Amino acid sequence: MDPLEDVLGLLGATGRLSPGLIAGGDWAVSFDAPHDLKFNAVRHGTCVLISGGEAIPLAAGDCFLITHPVPFVLASAPGVPPLPASLVFAETEGGFARAGSPADGVRSAGDELSPGDELSPGGDVVMIGGRFELGERARELLLDALPPVIHVPAHTPEAATAAWAIGEIDAELRAGRVGSGLVAEHLALVLLIRVLRGFPARTGWLGGLADPVVAPALRALHARPAHPWTVAELARTAAVSRSTLAARFKDAVGRGPLDYLTGWRIELAADRLRRGDTVAAIARDVGYGSESALSVAFKRVTGSTPRAYRSFVSRTFQ
Repeated sequence: MDPLEDVLGLLGATGRLSPGLIAGGDWAVSFDAPHDLKFNAVRHGTCVLISGGEAIPLAAGDCFLITHPVPFVLASAPGVPPLPASLVFAETEGGFARAGSPADGVRSAGDELSPGDELSPGGDVVMIGGRFELGERARELLLDALPPVIHVPAHTPEAATAAWAIGEIDAELRAGRVGSGLVAEHLALVLLIRVLRGFPARTGWLGGLADPVVAPALRALHARPAHPWTVAELARTAAVSRSTLAARFKDAVGRGPLDYLTGWRIELAADRLRRGDTVAAIARDVGYGSESALSVAFKRVTGSTPRAYRSFVSRTFQ
């Protein structure tokens, strides 16, 4: 089992396309800190992404993810006074908002661009993007291991996938065929998976997937979470010694393999509790021999018993 697929499935990740942006001249738009994961791609032209005091040049074919709740600015150049996004996007035409003074005849986001087909500095910019809505556990399980901003340059395979996916999303939503919304959501998820898979996270389970020793052990844990794993058995899976696996796993993931297994089992149990499964069935399926054993582990990790957790979720989200 693929841990990335597991976690995204548990988080219930879905993609949503937002109105695009057409801009030109001197322009700047400020965005509030997003609650979910925000993505954008430059379909045409050049601009600058400013966040945390850093200005990142963006060119046609580049895309970026905002993974933490940090404000950011998109602009023609640093120093241009920005308008709030709420004002710029208050009115859209054909799915696009406008900023600055774009010239007549600007390309639409669906236009095909050839390699090297770029506008001159100060020319029109076309951007398209959206957001990924994630479950309540997204921050700790996925996003905390990532930097606040991930820039994916156009020359990378991940950016090529993003450009293709966004073009297909745009085409689906414009055509309005049966099932277009669902197709667009799945295409957005393809974009997210490809970018995350290509990003070399340094910590957390994403960091572990990049480690050739840790990755086989992580995949084994996710493939059989109910199995009574030992460090020795996991070490054999990774073809290293117990001490090597324990040290590499803790260095990459931030905790030992069996602690990680406990945490993942509790995540699976919490997901099943939210869906209304019985505690006895959950205990058996996630590797605990009895309800009481699951309750002890669940309370140690979350501070709540399984039944109290389910009652809280029911009251909060009913």
